[in-house]
Amino acid sequence: MDSKLKKLAITASLALILFVALLVLYLDRMGDSAKNTPSGESAGNLSPERTPGGDAVSGQQAYPEGLRQIGDDLTAFLKDESFFDPEGNPILEAAKDLSNSLSLVVTSVEKDLRVQIVDREGQPVEGESFFVRVDGLGEYKDLDQDGIIYIGDLNAGEYFVALLPLEGYKTPPGETRVRVKDKVEYVEIEDISLLIKTEDEVDAQAEDTAVQAAAEDADRTEIKELQKPGGGAKVGIDVSKWNQEIDWDKVKAAGVDFAVIRAGYRGSSTGSLVEDPYFAANVRGAAAAGVSLGIYFFTQAVNEVEAVEEASTVLTLIRDCPVTYPVFIDTEGAGGNGRADGLDAQTRTLVCEAFCRTVENAGYRAGVYASRNWYDSHLETVKLEAYCIWLAEYRSVPLYQGYYQMWQYTSKGSVDGIKGNVDMNISYLGL
Repeated sequence: MDSKLKKLAITASLALILFVALLVLYLDRMGDSAKNTPSGESAGNLSPERTPGGDAVSGQQAYPEGLRQIGDDLTAFLKDESFFDPEGNPILEAAKDLSNSLSLVVTSVEKDLRVQIVDREGQPVEGESFFVRVDGLGEYKDLDQDGIIYIGDLNAGEYFVALLPLEGYKTPPGETRVRVKDKVEYVEIEDISLLIKTEDEVDAQAEDTAVQAAAEDADRTEIKELQKPGGGAKVGIDVSKWNQEIDWDKVKAAGVDFAVIRAGYRGSSTGSLVEDPYFAANVRGAAAAGVSLGIYFFTQAVNEVEAVEEASTVLTLIRDCPVTYPVFIDTEGAGGNGRADGLDAQTRTLVCEAFCRTVENAGYRAGVYASRNWYDSHLETVKLEAYCIWLAEYRSVPLYQGYYQMWQYTSKGSVDGIKGNVDMNISYLGL
C-alpha cells in the first residue's frame, strides 16, 4: 500500500472511531436523562402530561438539549434535525474543532527551513495566506497558498517557528523548534511524502517533458530485438506511464529478466515532485511475474538540496518494493526549457552525487542514467564511477569510452505484453 493509500485508510479509521465515540457519548447522555425519570415510569412510557418541557408526544421521552429516544430506537437522533444544528451543539462543535486543527512540519536540509502547514490528515492546506513567525527573523507569508513556506540563506543554528492565528482554524498554541543544518546531509527526508503529487494535481503535459538525447546519436546499426546475452549478462526493459498497461506475465515469458521502472519525475516547469501514475501497478505486476526490479527517477533538480528531495521521494515510494537492481537518477534534457537544462557539468554532477549518496545511505545501490553525449559533455563522469553507470547509446557497438554496467541499446524494441515501442537494456551487473 503506498503512502497516500495508507493516509486514506488511517483517515477513514479515525473518522469511524470519532463517529463511534460521538454515538457512545450521545447514548451516555440519554442514559443519564433516563436515570432522572420518576420512579415507576419507564423512559419509553411517559404520559403526555408528564413529558418534560411540555412535549405532548404519546409514548415518547423528550430529553434536555434536544436529545431524543423513541422507545428502543437508538438511531432516533438521526431523525432529530436539531441534533445536527451546529449552533450550540457541543459534539458537533468539538468535531469542527478537530477538522480545522492545524499542525506545523518544519525541516531543514542545508541552511534553510521548509515550513509545511498541514491538516489533521497530514496534508498541506492550500488556498490560504498563512503567516509564520520565526524568532529573530520576522514573519513570512505563504504567497502561493500551497501550504508550504520556504526560507533560504539562513545561518546554521536553532530556530523557533510559530503559526500565526487565522480565522476558521485552530492553530498550534506553541512554537516548533528546529535546527538548521550547515551542510546538506545525504539522508532521506522523512516528511517528503507531503510534497509528492499525483498527475491529477499538476499539468503533466507541461511538467513531464524529458527528451531522450540518445535518439539523436542513433545509427543504422541500432539493434531493436530482444537480445539473449551470455556470460551472466541479463536482458531487461525500462518502462513508465508512456508504456501504459503491461501484461507482465507475457513480458516474463518473452525472456525479460529485469525491468527498471520509473517511480516519478520532477516537473520541468514548476519543480513539483510527481509520482508516475503507472508506478505502483508496474511494481506489483513485475514482482508478481518474477521480473527483477530496478527504479529510476527523472531529475530536474538544480542543486544538491533538490537532489536529496528527489532521492527521498524515490525512497518513500519504494519502501515496500522488492528492489534488487540499482535506483537510478535519470539526467537528460527537457526540451531546452527545463529548469535544469542549463546546469553546468559541475553542478549537474553534484546533483547526481547527492542523489546517489542519499540512496546508498538508505541501503540501496545507486546509479546514473545518461546518453553518451551527456556523459561526455554534461557530466564529470570520473566523479560518478563509484555508482552504476547506465549508458544510453543506440548502436550495435557503443562508442562511449568510459566504463558502464548497463546499456540501453534501443528505444524501439518490441516485447510481447507491451503495446508499442519499449526501451531495451543489457545488464552486466551479475544479478
